[in-house]
Amino acid sequence: MKMIFLQLGSNYVAARKDRGASIKRITLILMVACLAGCAVGPDYARPNMRVPTAWQAPVPHGGKIEKMDDWWGQFKDPVLTELQQAAQNDSPTLDKAVAAIRSARASVTTSRASGIPSLTAAASATRSGDIGTRSSAVTTTSSGLDASWEIDLFGGVRRSVESAKATVEAKEADWHGARVSLAAEVATDYVDYRACHLKLAAYEEQAHSYQETLRLTRVSVSAGFSAPADLALVEAGAASASSSATAQQATCDIGIKALVAVTGLEEVRVRELLGNDITPLPTPAEVSIESIPAALISQRPDVVSSERQLAAAMAKIGVAEAGRWPSLSLTGSIAVSHAAGLATTPWSLAPVLSLPLFNAGSSAAKVDSARADYDSALATYKSNIRTAVKEVEQALVNLDSAARREGDARTSATQYRSYFRASEINWQSGRISLLDLETARRSAISAEVSFIDVNQTRVDQWITLYKALGGSWQSAAENSQGESK
Repeated sequence: MKMIFLQLGSNYVAARKDRGASIKRITLILMVACLAGCAVGPDYARPNMRVPTAWQAPVPHGGKIEKMDDWWGQFKDPVLTELQQAAQNDSPTLDKAVAAIRSARASVTTSRASGIPSLTAAASATRSGDIGTRSSAVTTTSSGLDASWEIDLFGGVRRSVESAKATVEAKEADWHGARVSLAAEVATDYVDYRACHLKLAAYEEQAHSYQETLRLTRVSVSAGFSAPADLALVEAGAASASSSATAQQATCDIGIKALVAVTGLEEVRVRELLGNDITPLPTPAEVSIESIPAALISQRPDVVSSERQLAAAMAKIGVAEAGRWPSLSLTGSIAVSHAAGLATTPWSLAPVLSLPLFNAGSSAAKVDSARADYDSALATYKSNIRTAVKEVEQALVNLDSAARREGDARTSATQYRSYFRASEINWQSGRISLLDLETARRSAISAEVSFIDVNQTRVDQWITLYKALGGSWQSAAENSQGESK
């Protein structure tokens, strides 16, 4: 390429002696450069990133990671499935991602068109005369074609198309990432609501128990068997239990609002789907993490997107580099004009060679800026890979912790409930004090809520793990990418 440029320089000097021969030689050399297909700037290759060779956190077993496509269906919960379908069918977030894909694809067409000859047609008709001489008016008509073509000598157009295509692929990965995030959000909101409803049932049961204790205490105080202070203690506890149930109901209502917002369904429909029955938390399908951390580079949509953005940034360096080299444009026109019975057909063809000589360092600055953008994109790519590995590791730790705590939490809730029931019988028979009964009651409700919390955490961490592993977005892409856009 440098030899071609030097040859162009020598031809430019020789043109002062023999302009005609020099132009032919310059044109021939430029055509050879064009046909050679050279493109300035570095060629892209995905950088090798250091990632762990194995997961450090405890890894669960039981299923197959290949079956993670539409993973929410593995909960075998028809309500969750319907909520997921509604969210996927009507989501402003997905609509925005689809619009970004269309815009990126249009940019590919625009970039490609800049390297293809353009043709413009024009036509006009003019009626003219002279009022002073009262001469007959003359009609002049003309029509013509204008053509122009900027030859992609140094690959600026090719690099621009390359960058635009990589951007399209990044936007498509963003769309898949939005689908995975949306599915995780719907599932988490749904699990949180179910857990909230279970806690509400526990608080309402506690409030009902307090009301029964309050009724018996009033009878006992009226009969003189209990002190008025006992009645005050039970009334305080009953009021506190009622307040907790009311607050929990508000939390559940807020959860319904979240599901309405994320699914786009009417609130009446959401409440109809959820129902009023006490429903246990959905059970996720356990997967075996057979992939190594390096597989996240191809599994996670956000990592794929940042890698494609890195490729686009690399191509833009070539676009900036091409701006520092000579450019060749061909322009031509042909027209047909009719006036006063006479017809003319002028035409022209002009090659234009542009040699950048001095622009106060602007071209070099553009290259430096493009390289800086690449460095920034590379840092983002590295950061996303590290974040991906971290999120999987953290989800595995939390999942293992919740799984090991679940058995203890269940035992604690069961035994504290049995202890409270026994204490209630003993209090009614006068063998323990009211204070002992209230202590047993608080322990029972606390253990029950803790068990629900651990269960909720376990399911939420499965959802987090699904999302951290990419949600099997690639198989979803094969089935619906063309239809959904």
